[in-house]
Amino acid sequence: MSVSKIDLLNRKFSRSFLGYSRLEVDQFLQEAAEALGQAVDSRKDVLRKLKRLEETVEEYRRRDETLRDTLMSTQKMVDDLKAQAGREAEIILDQARGKAEGMVQQGYARLTQLREEVERLKRQRAEFEVQLKGMLESHLRLLEAGQPERERLEELESKVTFLKKAE
Repeated sequence: MSVSKIDLLNRKFSRSFLGYSRLEVDQFLQEAAEALGQAVDSRKDVLRKLKRLEETVEEYRRRDETLRDTLMSTQKMVDDLKAQAGREAEIILDQARGKAEGMVQQGYARLTQLREEVERLKRQRAEFEVQLKGMLESHLRLLEAGQPERERLEELESKVTFLKKAE
């Protein structure tokens, strides 16, 4: 049975010859003692639960702090990794640009070399054509210079043939 503060204040005992009825007072004290005992036990349970909850809350706070520290460390590590990756990427890009620039320069050098080679071959061809033309013209002149003699030889051969037939 639970006894409240109002119950205690409003409780009236019957009177007897020497005062209040002893039986009623003893019975009421018994009820009050039981109620008080239950209240104390209940309070102890509540205090134990409160202590466990406070310990749990403290454990959660420690975990939260640990998680927060871990998260911050992880974030810092991620930021460091990103920065390092960015630096490495920049180095790789610089190397690639350098190689590409070198290849372009080699290409231009090769192109210049090929153009010079083409020009040299064109000059050689022109020289060859001039020499060939000169040689052909000199042979033509020789052939033309030998034409009257050939005609004379043919004339003499035909006479020799005629004379052989006439014999």
